[in-house]
Formats: sequence, C-alpha cells, structure tokens
Amino acid sequence: MSFARLTGVEQASDWLRPSVVALVLANLVPVLGVLVLGWEVFPLLLLFWFENVIIGALNVLKMLLASPANPISWAAKIFLIPFFCVHYGMFTFVHGIFVMVLFGGGMKRGAGFPNIETFRHAAQEYHLGWAILGLAVSHAVSFATNYLGRAEYRQASLPMLMQQPYGRIVVLHLTILGGGFLMMALHSPTVGLVLLVALKTALDLRGHLKERKKFSTCPPPAVA
Repeated sequence: MSFARLTGVEQASDWLRPSVVALVLANLVPVLGVLVLGWEVFPLLLLFWFENVIIGALNVLKMLLASPANPISWAAKIFLIPFFCVHYGMFTFVHGIFVMVLFGGGMKRGAGFPNIETFRHAAQEYHLGWAILGLAVSHAVSFATNYLGRAEYRQASLPMLMQQPYGRIVVLHLTILGGGFLMMALHSPTVGLVLLVALKTALDLRGHLKERKKFSTCPPPAVA
C-alpha cells in the first residue's frame, strides 16, 4: 500500500491545508519525546489517550454549533449532547484505565484504581504538557479552519457527529494498542516507537481527510 493511499493524501494541495500542517507538526512532538526525553510505550499511549479527551470536548462544541438554522436540532441537542458526554466519557475512561493498567503499571501491588488525578500525575511525570497542548492546538486549527471557516457546521447533523469520534478513534487506537504490545515485547526500541508514531500520523491524516471529504459531499439538513 502506498503512503498516499494510507494517508488519504491524493493531491499536493492537501498538504497545504492549515489543519493538515498543524496535524503533522503536532504529531512530530511525540517523536521528540521518544528521541530526546526517552519516552517508551506508556507515555505515547497516554498522550494519545489525552487526544481522545480533546476530540470529545471539541465534538461537544461541534454538536452545539451544528445546523444552527434548523429549529428541531436545537431541541435534540438538549438530550443528545448530555447523552454523548456520558457515553463518550465512559468509553474514554475505560480506554484510559486499559492503558493505565496494562502499560502504566496499574496492576502493581499497592497501585490504586486509576482516577482523574492518576492521569494528571502521569502526564506531569512524563512531561506531556507541551505535547498535549500541541495536539489541542492541532484539533483547534482544524475546528476553526474547517468546521467554522468552511462552514461544515451547516452540513453537520447530530447523528453524524454522535458517531464521528468513535469511527476515527477505534480504528486508530486498536492499531496503536497492537503496536504498543509489540513494542513492549521488544522492550521499546527507539526505531519501533518512531515508526509507531509515524503510523499514528498516517492514520490521523487518513481519518482527517476522510472527514473533510464526507462533509464536502454531505447535503445540508433540511430546515423544518
């Protein structure tokens, strides 16, 4: 499979999109973490977990702004936004526990059940702050330039937005978790971790551009 097909980048102009540039730059930060700070499997997977939180938070904002001209959608948001917060929040929390227990030593004797403070402390311990900020900026650039700037919010429907984060995250993180187990078995070789980040970046690009294409071909919801 060619790199272009893997990433979904079919035209040179795709690389010039601000959101694509921001995505690639944000994903270079973990490479520096591996090469400079000596990150192994757990900090990488924890960083990608924090990205899930960012995606979920921005999706709530997308749902809030979706189809502003449709009065029915505003009534639906009262139910669907809290439902998404609970459902996606539980999904993300369970995923985080999985990462913490299997990769972060959460099964060691004396380790308490993971909670919000556990994740905050781990991020602080591995100096993930700038990397998390970089990913947050990347997604914020995409939100500003695509969802708002290209008026994707006019085509967005609540059912589509409810499902959108899961489709991207499940495929991405099943691949990354599989690679994480492999890297643990190989004792986290630097080259392998850099390749894992490269794979994650390629899948990110593919999901991002697929998302843009879906919005460009989706007709705006009818106004009642």
